Amino acid sequence: MPQLNPSPWFAILVFTWLVFLLYLPMKVMGHTYPSEQTAQIPQFDQPDAWLWPWL
Repeated sequence: MPQLNPSPWFAILVFTWLVFLLYLPMKVMGHTYPSEQTAQIPQFDQPDAWLWPWL
């Protein structure tokens, strides 16, 4: 039964994890954004005072 022979599958597993751990993070971190993001302070509207008609 060839699927129980670990020698080719272990090499494929190790090579795949090396790609995931070494190559892909460099590719992902190499992307640049078209514009820098700026922090925005949210502006909250002050609600109007509630006038109770029975007071």
